[in-house]
Amino acid sequence: MKATGIVRRIDDLGRVVIPKEIRRVLRIREGDPLEIYTNNIGEVILKKYSPINELSRYASEYADTASSILGSTVVVSDTDQVIAVSGGQKKDFLEKKIDYELDKIIQSKNRYLNDKKIIVPIISHGDAIGSITILQKDSSKVLGDAELKVAEIGAGFLAKQMES
Repeated sequence: MKATGIVRRIDDLGRVVIPKEIRRVLRIREGDPLEIYTNNIGEVILKKYSPINELSRYASEYADTASSILGSTVVVSDTDQVIAVSGGQKKDFLEKKIDYELDKIIQSKNRYLNDKKIIVPIISHGDAIGSITILQKDSSKVLGDAELKVAEIGAGFLAKQMES
């Protein structure tokens, strides 16, 4: 564990404030769910909860199927990191933190597209919980309506799985 030098007291309702600096670094926003764990030496561990991570098997199967049909790289992420990838170098993407640009697109809840990349946020119960990204495999193939529909279907399917 990394020491921060920051000490906080628990208030009379059992609450503790996570310092702004730590929230910023870990991309924890107001309303974000956190999982609480304890270990055998009495430490309390807070972990940012990823609802879509519970669907990693579905996400992997979707990415594999979509990639094989489209011939493109398909990436599924939650709001922090990539959870499934197919059609590209998995080691280049899998479990990597998402960048600022992707985070901004996910939080906007609006799809993003150009000739090389399509991003569709996954929206469940009104909350942005991740994204589907389809990347151009080679420069001779321009992404279009078919790829956009596949990304929208995947985002809708994963959102429905979260809601059930």
